Amino acid sequence: MSSETVQQAGADPRAAPLQLAGIRRPAPLLAALRADAERMVALRDVGRALLGSRLLVWAAAAATIALFGFGPTRGAFDPSITRGSGWLGRVLAAPAARWDSAWYLVIAHFGYRPDLGSFTEPRDAFFPLYPLGLRGIAWLGVPAILAGVLLSTAALAGALYGIHRLTTLELDRRPDAGTRDSARLAVLLTAFAPMAFFLSAVYSESLYLALSVAVFWSARQGRWALAGVLGALAGATRSTGLVLLLPALVIYLYGPREDRSPDFERQGRARLLGRYRLRPDVLWLGLMPAGVALFGLWLALDGGSVLAPFHAQEVWGRELAGPFVGVWDGIRAAFEGVRQLLSFQTRHIYYPSASGSPTVAASHNVSLLAFLLMAIPMLVWTARRLPGAYLAYVVAALALPLSYPVPAQPLMSLPRFLLVLFPLTIASAMWLSSHPRAQRPLIALSALLMVVFVAQFATWHWVA
Repeated sequence: MSSETVQQAGADPRAAPLQLAGIRRPAPLLAALRADAERMVALRDVGRALLGSRLLVWAAAAATIALFGFGPTRGAFDPSITRGSGWLGRVLAAPAARWDSAWYLVIAHFGYRPDLGSFTEPRDAFFPLYPLGLRGIAWLGVPAILAGVLLSTAALAGALYGIHRLTTLELDRRPDAGTRDSARLAVLLTAFAPMAFFLSAVYSESLYLALSVAVFWSARQGRWALAGVLGALAGATRSTGLVLLLPALVIYLYGPREDRSPDFERQGRARLLGRYRLRPDVLWLGLMPAGVALFGLWLALDGGSVLAPFHAQEVWGRELAGPFVGVWDGIRAAFEGVRQLLSFQTRHIYYPSASGSPTVAASHNVSLLAFLLMAIPMLVWTARRLPGAYLAYVVAALALPLSYPVPAQPLMSLPRFLLVLFPLTIASAMWLSSHPRAQRPLIALSALLMVVFVAQFATWHWVA
């Protein structure tokens, strides 16, 4: 396209290089965005939920520290994270840089160093994409903790937008699943979830959530190359990214899909054979395990083991006990925890596998079981209101932590695992949209729990 051609068409000659590159100028992009009512609604709902929830997180943490101080400094964790930040910096870092944040910051600065052997083995459990993002932002001169907050918050914004759009898409497919308010509720339930403060902390939860939502959106649109790349990035963020291959295959074979109509209309048992014929584009999904594979290969080439990311789970106390055996172990630990709390004493320990204070360990195991029980109706709603791929993803993702329990706390970190399983949130929002009287009380209760948990987290008490 020549400059004369552009001028004859009445266009700005400066736009020609952009047009040749297939890039639209900002003004038309903004105009197109404003013209799309659904996108504008999504942006508005996301903006309100993001701003309100993050202000609540930081306000709750700051108020807790003002009233009770910074709390115990758990060995070397606090100095290694907030040293040199000053009092104000330590206050602002309180809801963002605790516990596992130290590992991400250390990896971002020093790398994995597998050549040091057992000294750095615990690092291998933390996958590399999030620390790489931290390093990239910090390279621009941004302080490391602020870089993590910016990365996590940006990923959270993208995840909330994707959840809004994905919920709307599923409602268009099946209007009886919920009302048009479901998308807004899904965003609120995610932003104000009891553990949602992790989504703006120096943790990988928000990045993984954004990537997993994007995988589902890409698969629903039939954009298989993009789904494969995003799945590989999710696998480079957390080990559970591997299970995204299962729902992607389910969508490919059974739908629902927006890119083309089904090849077959099978009935009865024949439906198990699938509704879509395999085509060469299914090979793009072979990229999805690449993130995990490349991480293991890099560790091996640097003096470690290709299986180091999985062996590192043993360093953190996770052991294979059998499929979903962690559920039974968690119930038993919680039962003994209730007995411990009701005994009002610590001389006799009802659950000897737990370490530290018997009452603290008991309260942790009881609260972890409460989160598991809360997930059961959400799982039922997912099965009833969303396509089968969503349920397959949730069950497969939960199989990992529930089959590798920690003896002291069989359901350790389960609340954080549930936080990123967005199908549970979408299905809950669809149910809640049909029960308007329950909406404000449940969201308020969830926000209150988030305040309680972030107060504990900010003062160096273990949460999940």
